[in-house]
Amino acid sequence: MNNFLTTVHNIWNVKDLRKKIIITLNLLLIYRFGAYIPLPGINPLGISDFMEKFHIGSKGLIQILSSFTGGAFNRASILALGIMPYISASIIIQLMCIIIPYLQRLQKDGESGRKQISLITRWLTVGICFIQAPVYLISLTQQIIPFSSSISSYLININTFYGKSIFWCIGITTLTSGTLFTMWLGDKITDKGIGNGISLIIMSGIIARFPDAIAKEIFSKLENINGGLIILLFEFLLWLLVILFSIIIIQAIRKIPVQYVSHYKSIKLESNLIHKKHQYIPLKMTAAGVMPIIFSQAIMLFPLTFYDYIENIKIKNFFHLFQDIYGLWYNLTIFILVIIFTFFYTAITIPVNQMADDLKRNGGHIPKIKPGKDTAEYIDSILSKITFPGAILLAIIAIIPCIVFRMGVTQNFALFYGGTSLLIVVGVILDVSQQVRIHLLNYHYDGLMMTKNRKYNRL
Repeated sequence: MNNFLTTVHNIWNVKDLRKKIIITLNLLLIYRFGAYIPLPGINPLGISDFMEKFHIGSKGLIQILSSFTGGAFNRASILALGIMPYISASIIIQLMCIIIPYLQRLQKDGESGRKQISLITRWLTVGICFIQAPVYLISLTQQIIPFSSSISSYLININTFYGKSIFWCIGITTLTSGTLFTMWLGDKITDKGIGNGISLIIMSGIIARFPDAIAKEIFSKLENINGGLIILLFEFLLWLLVILFSIIIIQAIRKIPVQYVSHYKSIKLESNLIHKKHQYIPLKMTAAGVMPIIFSQAIMLFPLTFYDYIENIKIKNFFHLFQDIYGLWYNLTIFILVIIFTFFYTAITIPVNQMADDLKRNGGHIPKIKPGKDTAEYIDSILSKITFPGAILLAIIAIIPCIVFRMGVTQNFALFYGGTSLLIVVGVILDVSQQVRIHLLNYHYDGLMMTKNRKYNRL
């Protein structure tokens, strides 16, 4: 506890770090405020009444979408699409970089190439918004209007052609602008704040639902007179163990020893001697991070988009089996997809051949392994061996919400036991803590150098 208070005190004393944290919190507060602003023409009271009456926000895959946007998806907010179109565009561009030679060249062009890829990703995000925004508005008009509600869900009459045209034009423009505004907030957090802005925005949306989820869990267990408190303590203990398990998986690395050989001129001997520097290549057991789970859930969300337009009863019943995020078929499919995408994403993000070439170019080699092709094959072999258990563990984390839900945990709190939500929160917190640690180390190093300079000047 003393170490924690000392760290907080040190953070507050570093002016630059304190400023970055305050800017980050203010920008996240703006994003959370925007999540409560409804679309033009939408009555927020009517939407809330409909969602509570039919429990739309707590059903199936819509619950996952709502968790990523901090509830903005359920509220018909101007930020209802959130940052998800940008994530989809980033995934598509990463896949296209493998196929399209032009994007491959841009990747090798350094900073200028990254800027071009970032610009292409943003334009693709706009295109995806123009697809997802109409689908979202269709779901609003087709699901909400047919059901009578005690409070009108619309402030304008969308039954007429004129009213519907205005609602659609303003809605598509507003939803697209909301996603672009969210991207802008993420860039500002990255540039002037602390940590990755996009990741922090996603985490803020997930954490926003945590107080409500934990409150419902506590009330549901306290209502049970027979051992409800003991069950609640057991659930929290299990939750902490899952968090610890996730941290171990995220930080687990395999160190491959490397020796760098350099030549320098000795003043005494006036000859070239060989000096060996021992280092290592850190290969993460889960190099793909949370992306395999995001990929898998994106595929599972795809049938949901067109579910209402399928007329074939057999196909519709088949897709209905995968809409229950706590059901057997959904979790079995997610388990398999996570393993497949872990190997796939690791293969496209870890360039073993380039790593081997860089080692050879810089005078480095792995002991007892020949430089070049043999080094690439050795690194690939090690990567395959550590990726398999990493993929299995990621898949287990992905289906933990289903397991604890079957054990009696409420739906909302079960999402925080695993899956994308837990991994994103844990990963972002670890990243932010590392950034804070770096700032504190730099501050103490600068202070130490200033002290030494003062002593030197006195002498």
